Amino acid sequence: MTAREVDVSVLVPVLDEEHHVRAAVAALQAQRFDGELEFIFVDGVSEDATRSILQELARSDPRVRVLDNPARRTPQALNIGLAAARGRFVARMDAHTRYPPDYLTRGVERLLLGDVAHVSGPQLPRGDGTWSRRVALALGSRLGTGGAAFRHSTGAEIDVASGFTGIWLRSTLETHDGWDEGWPQNQDAELAARIRDAGGRIVCVPEMAAEYVPRDSLKALARQYFRYGLYRAKTSGRHPDSMAASHLLPPAVAACLVAALLPGRLGRLGRRGAGVYGLALAVGAVRAASERDAAPADAASIPVVLAVMHTSWGLGFVWGSARFGPPVEAVRNLARRAR
Repeated sequence: MTAREVDVSVLVPVLDEEHHVRAAVAALQAQRFDGELEFIFVDGVSEDATRSILQELARSDPRVRVLDNPARRTPQALNIGLAAARGRFVARMDAHTRYPPDYLTRGVERLLLGDVAHVSGPQLPRGDGTWSRRVALALGSRLGTGGAAFRHSTGAEIDVASGFTGIWLRSTLETHDGWDEGWPQNQDAELAARIRDAGGRIVCVPEMAAEYVPRDSLKALARQYFRYGLYRAKTSGRHPDSMAASHLLPPAVAACLVAALLPGRLGRLGRRGAGVYGLALAVGAVRAASERDAAPADAASIPVVLAVMHTSWGLGFVWGSARFGPPVEAVRNLARRAR
């Protein structure tokens, strides 16, 4: 092995993370891996002490590298890191996520079997703060995650359409030209669609389960899910086969809620639809609260959290369809599959 080669390059985009970056570096340093690692932090021109902290840590650990991301967006950060990566394998990891100490080992071992192109683990929410805790409760239900199988614990490896962060061969990422910088959100799903279109398998390995911290306010949650919906519409337009039936439910919910405000027959239909949706929220909240043994106030908030998520995502999808063009072929594909 030459001085320029390592086994795994870990890419971590950061921006204004002074309160979390030390813990993030410590968690990476705690990875149990029999080989050479490098930790590439790509800083989006942080305005706090993030960069100085990283430079301090890099002086004491040569595995820590710090790069600049003038564009300040995630896909640009990942591509900057990929261009500088020296590893045969590349992992994307986030500063706000808790990974098991053998995450890299298990991911590399699975890739070495040779039948998959992307490996990751379940994405499990873990609240840190009042609303973050409530969002985590909501995300623990099927109404909170839709058809995304990787957002739940699994007892065995499963094939998935996309994954949460994860590990690839560097050659796989280079073959697909890395992350598309036109996707400031949903870039992993867009990359996954290209990998699957080329015949690659994506798997979720239960032992690689990672815990992440959800947003801690309804305003931040609404902004996040609006952007998710916006770029899911764009991804569905570019990759029609990537759309699932569950992606149409939030726009339908948003349409019902808007229609419910109108007079006449359309308004009556909208109010009926809103009533059915409200009943589904209540049932889902009771189930989620009982499974997690939630406090009464947290349990009562679950329908509110779910409604914010669904309506924001749905409105984002509608706006994305107007901005990028409606994903007509994706809807046609769903209709053909339903026959």
